[in-house]
This record gives sequence, C-alpha cells and structure tokens, in this order.
Amino acid sequence: HYWPLLYTTFWLEHKLWGYDPTGYHVVNILLHFANTALLWRLLRRLAVPGAWVAAAVFAVHPVHAEPVAWIMGRKDLLSGLFYLAAATAWLRFAEGPRPRLYAAALALFGAAMLCKSTAVTLPAALLILQWWKQGRVTREDAVRLAPFFLAGLAMALADTLFYRNIESVSLGYSFAERTLIAARALWFYAGKLLWPTELAVIYPHWEVDAADPLAWGYVAAAGAAVLALWALRRRTGRGPLAGVLFFAAALFPVLGFIDYGYMQFSFVADRYQYVAGIGITALFAAAAVRGARKLPVAGRAAAVAFLGVLALLCAASWNHSGAFKDGFTLMEHILSHNPEARGIQRDMGVALLQKDQAAEAETWLRRAVETDPGDAKAFIALGRALKTQERHEEAAGAYRSAAGISPGSAEAWAGMYDSLYHLGRYGEVISGVERVFGLRPELEGSASLHYLAGRSLRKTGRNEEAVRRLRRATGIDPGFSRAHVAIAFPLYALGRHGETAESVKRAFE
Repeated sequence: HYWPLLYTTFWLEHKLWGYDPTGYHVVNILLHFANTALLWRLLRRLAVPGAWVAAAVFAVHPVHAEPVAWIMGRKDLLSGLFYLAAATAWLRFAEGPRPRLYAAALALFGAAMLCKSTAVTLPAALLILQWWKQGRVTREDAVRLAPFFLAGLAMALADTLFYRNIESVSLGYSFAERTLIAARALWFYAGKLLWPTELAVIYPHWEVDAADPLAWGYVAAAGAAVLALWALRRRTGRGPLAGVLFFAAALFPVLGFIDYGYMQFSFVADRYQYVAGIGITALFAAAAVRGARKLPVAGRAAAVAFLGVLALLCAASWNHSGAFKDGFTLMEHILSHNPEARGIQRDMGVALLQKDQAAEAETWLRRAVETDPGDAKAFIALGRALKTQERHEEAAGAYRSAAGISPGSAEAWAGMYDSLYHLGRYGEVISGVERVFGLRPELEGSASLHYLAGRSLRKTGRNEEAVRRLRRATGIDPGFSRAHVAIAFPLYALGRHGETAESVKRAFE
C-alpha cells in the first residue's frame, strides 16, 4: 500500500533503535493512549453520557490487543489518531466556523489516509454526527464536506491502483454472496465487542452460500435492527441509530463488497474495528450509565461492577497480547484457532526448519501443500525439509512441483538440480540447466544454476567447461564463496595452480 506516513515512523524509529522491538512497542502503546484521550474528549464534546466509561473500555478492550501488541498494527493506531483528531477539529469548526479549523480537519484527514486508506469513511461519519446532533443534513453540510469526499475517494483510488499493480486480487464473489459476508461480518464484530472470547489473529473462513435461507438471517437481522432503532428514535433519541450507522459505515471498506488481499485468508480481523467499534462501545456505555443512574443504589455498586468488567477486559487483553511475543508464538496461536490458516502452515514449517526440526517442519509443510496446492513457496520449503533429511529423491519431486507452479523461480530449479546432484545424476543436471536457460533466458542471471552446472561438469571430467560455468556464477555474484572454492578443483586438475590459489584466496575474502 501507499501509506508513506506509516512507513516514515518506522524509518525514523529505525534510526533511533534499529531492530530492537522495545521502542516500537512503546510508541504503539503511547499512540493507543493518545487515541484513548482523544476519544474521551471527543465523546465529551458530543455530550455522550459515560464518555469516560467508553474511553476506559476502549483503552483495555482485548480486540485492541492486536493493533497495539503487533508492531505492524501501527497502521490502525496512527490512522486512528489522525481520524479522531480530524473529527475533533471538524466539530470545533461546526460550532464556530473558522477557516483554519476547516483546513486542519482536512489536513488531518489526509494524514489519516496516508497511514491507512480505510480512513476514507470519515466524511460519512461526520454526516452521521451532523444528523445525530441536528436531526437533518443540510445542503450546506454536504457542500462543506464535498472536498473531504473528493480527497478521500481520490486517495483511496490511488492506493487501490498502487496495491493492485503489485497484487491483483479477484475473488469472484457475487453481489448476493458479498451481502451475506458483510451482514455476518457486522454481527461477528459486534459479538466480539460485547463478548470478547476465542479471539484469533486469523479467523477461519465461513461458508458463503446464497442458496442457504439461514444465511440471509444475518441480513434480515441487520435490517430489522436499523428499522427498529429508526422507529424508536423519538423515544430513545437518535444516538443509538447514529452509533450503529457509524459502526457499519466505518467498517464498510472491509466488509467484502470490494476485494482486498486479506479476504484470501479471512473475512474478518479484530484490528479492522479499532475505530469502528467506538460506535457500539459508546452506545452501550451510554446505555449502562443512564440505566445505572435510574437505579436506587446505583453509585457504588455500579462502580464496583464496572471495575470488575474492566479487570476482566484487562486480563483478556494481557492474555491475548501474549500471542504476539514472537513470530513462532504467533504462528502457534493462529494454528491453534485455525489449523487450515492459509500460508501459516508454510510459515510454521519454515520456522521449524530454522530451529533444525526438519521432521516436524515436513509435517506442517505437507499440510500446507495439501491446503494450497498452488503455493510454490510451500513446495520449496518442503524440498528443503526433505533435503535436510537427505531424502533427495523426494526433495527433487517437491522442487519440481514448485518449478511447475512458478517456472520463473530460480530457487525452485536450483533446489531440484541440487537434489539431483546429490543423487549423482550429473548428466541430468547439466542438460536440465541448459534446457531451463533455453526456455527461460531470464534465469541465466541465477548464480546458483551456473554453480550446480559447473560442479556437475567437474564431476564428469569436463574441467574447462566447469571453470567457465563457475566463473559465470562468480561474475553474477562476486561474493559467492562456495563457487570460488568450486572453481579451485577443476583449475587444480588442469594444473593451473596460481589460479587455484587465487580462487581459494577470493573464497576466504
């Protein structure tokens, strides 16, 4: 994504503390604290009952553990900071129109978009706030917010084009199926806010079947909830409907009506409702405070109950944040909740390979290629696991599958021919490398393929050809020490001892 403000913060921090994660975590926590303070002030300005209750719940709710504890969650925190600041500036402008407040709100909105493009929903949220406070949206309101809508749509479109130029995603869901996904996702998010248990980093996909009458129950329930709040607005006020509408509007970009990459892994993610969840949180906080005020023994009992709820939320957040301790712990957590998580089985296998646990890695990697037979990287990693166990025939098969999926992968071809080399099938390596170069000339830039061909030529006694081929490898990669060592053998066999010594010297260097 084109999110330059987000990555600038990482760049600046890298200048300060490199790759030590502590500093990044501290900044994330401070950003979340700033967002909590901003939310409290914003809700107070809006005269929402129990503003401090909503802010306290926002501060410690376990669905926020992911954006705070996961360093890359910075995008939600930073975008949320500018989003809330822009909303505050707009409300101050609405109370007493001043050009500098309008400019500040627009600039802060742009900053939010440059951290995460889902901030595009802010203008719609401001219209909802206007309707809530005034009971109507005037032509003047629409004209004032027109630049926000235009700027947001332009920046969102630019980001989408930038993203799709790198990764084109087309999932092929019909409009009816997308409606089912969106409705169920809304209820899912509301449920996790109100009952935050079984939190997962990557939730399993649910089945989407437009022919299933029960699936449309989520759509009917969502429509009924909105209609009921509209009908009750004279009794309950416009606040409850405004909160629900804000919740849905802020989530709209990630509800599935527009394809985005993460939908390949899951339809939902806790981090997506970092800002959106404010609508539901504020709604229930206000209802709880108003209800407590009507009870004859409200004061101390309500305070104790609320502190108990906060303590439970804190404990759940602390527990869930432990999943982000390190990469390996995170993958274990994901797979414990979603054993078929796409890509994570492969990542777990790679992590186990790094721990020299090849047999355990093989188990996960075989599951990965079964789950996604088109994952070339999983086949490559499986080949590495098998090669580590000296099962070279099977390793060659895994690498061959990877090359079939991704013919332009030098790593796949090199892995296959390395396995054949270990099996002593030198002729196949030499002819195979030449065939690959003939079919895919771009792979002639692969030092590894030249290296394997050169070693095989040496094994078959073709020393002059071996020297030429191995020098191609070192010409492509001057730091390829094993290739420098390999050249020494055919050179020595040819009696070129000075060049032999020079090659060994280069290898040491």
